[in-house]
Amino acid sequence: MGDFRRKYDEEFKKNAVKLSYASPRTVKDLAEDLGIHENLLYNWRRKYTAEGDKTKYATLEEENRDLKRQLAETRIERDMLKKAAAYVCHEETRQQ
Repeated sequence: MGDFRRKYDEEFKKNAVKLSYASPRTVKDLAEDLGIHENLLYNWRRKYTAEGDKTKYATLEEENRDLKRQLAETRIERDMLKKAAAYVCHEETRQQ
């Protein structure tokens, strides 16, 4: 018997991608539960996130949480750069 190729509609693919980003489980485990090969799910992730589709976040709360984390990291980097600039300026004035 020959292998047959399954066809999945766009909605299934996009929902699988959303779930893969939202779930704490591995892509391999999730793909097994969905009955697809993990490489197929990776291909869908690459396709749908590259097109700018907002599939990375399953909910607005997750997106908000991620943006808050990014903001906190950026603030820490900014503060470190401010301190470094102040130190360099202080050293330059002290040497003159």
